[in-house]
Amino acid sequence: MTSTILPTEDLPAFPLSRRGDVLPPEAERLRAEQPIARVRTMTGDEAWLVSSYRLAKQVLEDERFSLKDTANPGVPRQYALTIPPEVVDNMGNINSAGLRDAVMRTLSPRADRELGSRLEATAHRLLDALIAQGPPADLRDGFTEPYSAALHCRLLGIPTDDWRRLMSGIDVAFVTSPAPFEGSAPNWYKDLGYMVERLNADPAPTEGLLGRFVALRRSPDVSDQVSDDLLATVALSLFGAGAVSTSAFLQHAIIALARQPELADRLRAEPAVIGRAVDELLRYNLSIGDALPRIALADVTVGEVEVKAGELVLVLIEGANYDPAVFPDPERIDFDRASNPHLAFGGGRHFCPASALGRTHAEIALAALVERLPQLRLALPVEQLAWRPGFIKRLLERLPVLW
Repeated sequence: MTSTILPTEDLPAFPLSRRGDVLPPEAERLRAEQPIARVRTMTGDEAWLVSSYRLAKQVLEDERFSLKDTANPGVPRQYALTIPPEVVDNMGNINSAGLRDAVMRTLSPRADRELGSRLEATAHRLLDALIAQGPPADLRDGFTEPYSAALHCRLLGIPTDDWRRLMSGIDVAFVTSPAPFEGSAPNWYKDLGYMVERLNADPAPTEGLLGRFVALRRSPDVSDQVSDDLLATVALSLFGAGAVSTSAFLQHAIIALARQPELADRLRAEPAVIGRAVDELLRYNLSIGDALPRIALADVTVGEVEVKAGELVLVLIEGANYDPAVFPDPERIDFDRASNPHLAFGGGRHFCPASALGRTHAEIALAALVERLPQLRLALPVEQLAWRPGFIKRLLERLPVLW
């Protein structure tokens, strides 16, 4: 099959639909007809959109495709930078400043022996409050956001009561826009200032990532390589990326369980299935929304196309995770899927370092939900759910449910 390159003026627009309950039909069509296709982003730039599993995996694993360089001035963009370039580059900063060990230890579930029990207690405390209030209730405001934020507050070593102010900052920081907007920089530096204050609090933090950073800063081997702003940038970036991703995934998983109650019934009857169930829901969910961007550092052949150095490549995870060549009957949720090499955590050197933590977070939350809300169902037709426009994730404005 020869890929057809459309005239510039006829390029399809990206991103695709913002609805998170239906796979965009363009994803299936492109994967079948043009697994690497030219598109136009919201900034007006041209990009290659990769939608098959094979090509997505190639791009994610080939280091000639760079995430770091998507922040460079003058490169084609998926959307305008609405957070400082150093945020996109922070994994490079982590490596060069010798901070990677502190971050990786923080993101390991084994680093905190009480983490599982604390997550379980948080989930049940939130559900206690919802049950006392009675249905209908908003599971986004009452469960998915505070539960996810509580985990990330603990990881960082900051007060859990501060979760709402940090999540409100994410609401601005992760907006996708064709051009920078006035509030983006003040929003970022406000939350960065909060992290600097926590880092330098008296008494100094001793727990979580900030506690590790304080100890690291005292080390003569690295003290001259790190600044408060760098440490705060890393902490704030990890909170934002982690809290919004885990909350968004739970929203999508809850919708799936509410629409197919037999899945929740099975989780109650067979608790040991929860690990496979979470992996399948990770494959099935459409929360990523925008593709994963990479800049080509050299000319690379992808499928039947030669991608030129400097061009933008967008990896459509929902295209890859629904590819029938890898996942038979991909639109069916199958907890017994024999092989599930989904790309929900990305791939290559940028494979999400918090994947094990994310699975633990999801398993505890979903187990508590199916136990405590056995008649869980949506409080309104799925078509009436309000999906947030112009956001880096497919995120609900609210998730009203009955039980």
